[in-house]
Amino acid sequence: MSAKKSNFETAIKKLEDIVSEMETGELSLEESVKKFEEGIKLSKICSDKLNEAEEKISLLAKEHELKLKG
Repeated sequence: MSAKKSNFETAIKKLEDIVSEMETGELSLEESVKKFEEGIKLSKICSDKLNEAEEKISLLAKEHELKLKG
């Protein structure tokens, strides 16, 4: 498994865990704020990785289209 996929998959799993913890309602306000902050950071990581993948797919599609025309 590549490091990028691993980072994405790990971040998604951590986000799922945070959501589960927060949904229990058992965290203190301070713990909830810390988890929320961590979730925001993980969300950014996931968003960045998805944007990278989207750009790569777009580039590959354009290259493929050029090969078909050329």
